[in-house]
Amino acid sequence: MHDFHYEGRDLWCEEVPIRDIADQMGTPLYIYSHRTLRNHFRVFDDAFSRIPHMTCFSVKSNSNIAILRIFIREGGGADIVSGGELYRALQAGADPQKVVYSGVGKKVEEIEDALASNILMFNVESFQELEVINACAARMKQKAGIALRVNPDVDPETHPYISTGLKENKFGVNVEKSLETYLKATKLKFLDIKGISCHIGSQLTKTSPFIDALDRLKKLYGRLQDAGLNIRYLDLGGGLGITYNDETPPHPSEYADAIIRASREISCTFIFEPGRVIVGNAGILVAKVLYTKANEDKNFIIVDAGMNDLLRPSLYKSYHHIQEVRKTQRKEIVAYVVGPICESGDYLAKERSLPRFERDDLMAVMSAGAYGFTMASNYNSRPRAAEVLVAGDKWHIIRKREEYGDLIRGEKIPNMIERK
Repeated sequence: MHDFHYEGRDLWCEEVPIRDIADQMGTPLYIYSHRTLRNHFRVFDDAFSRIPHMTCFSVKSNSNIAILRIFIREGGGADIVSGGELYRALQAGADPQKVVYSGVGKKVEEIEDALASNILMFNVESFQELEVINACAARMKQKAGIALRVNPDVDPETHPYISTGLKENKFGVNVEKSLETYLKATKLKFLDIKGISCHIGSQLTKTSPFIDALDRLKKLYGRLQDAGLNIRYLDLGGGLGITYNDETPPHPSEYADAIIRASREISCTFIFEPGRVIVGNAGILVAKVLYTKANEDKNFIIVDAGMNDLLRPSLYKSYHHIQEVRKTQRKEIVAYVVGPICESGDYLAKERSLPRFERDDLMAVMSAGAYGFTMASNYNSRPRAAEVLVAGDKWHIIRKREEYGDLIRGEKIPNMIERK
């Protein structure tokens, strides 16, 4: 569910017409619903109220500090994958003891910053990384909380680019070798072995891959307990999908019921890292039609938002529903929605039955709240879009639109090539 709806002919977000915001802010423009964000977080978190747990929002899915603050106020934590995401989470007010640091390539300075911030734990991807974290903690005269990220070799049945739990993926330690790695970690005296971590992929639409992974983790949990390790946390990652088109992912309550039933033998605090399931359908990208044209037998709708604003269609061949900001009675056509980027792969929709958009019309690209702005770039020297948060009948700028000066901030022409 979300709070984008039509009032008469016009698309609204909560109690504000989208057109009013776009007229003042220009396009391309990301718009988020505060009510949807808050409600989605509560539904997910409440589903696990029967067991000790933490809901650590996946910052990579949407890292705007205003969005993060919403979840932190609801008692949430943060799943981070970089020093920059740690900085954002702390700026948004996150409790460091509700921050888990995932990611396959942590730099020494990032590890040191996380230790200085007193985060809960690192989800560690290799024995070499364990050694580096141990050395950093030794220099700082403290202990580092760690969990080993285990790769259970479970097929999540999702796009291969967002599958992370198969043995050929770069993430984690093979589940069969993980006990040996844990035992080696016990010899590193500046590590506090707190848990087990697992994340098998993103946009999953069934509970069965989660349960398959959990079954393998339960066996490891038992072996670690037998070996005398005090496992206090089980991080099951994120990955629960949403409806973009015709997917039918499980409701968070169904997902929670399945996890809770399958984990009765485990006595620890569960950590979940939802991202897309909370923010995906809570945001849209608004674009303006620049031109329309037909080449041979193809109709093109050229808009001012491109792959630099929303990369998912180009990168993953992802579907995003497209609708009018103001409904018309025009006949539908089969069209390609393309952006201004000088790449043939720059598109938002291909061969889609759409209303016959005309120049200056506004279109809403739905379900753009996750991995939308966070994957945006300045390719073709295009300033990144503004972001707006709607709450009731008010809206707030949570990121101003970049200007041309922002594009060259930090760049410098050396004296040797200054103008004559």
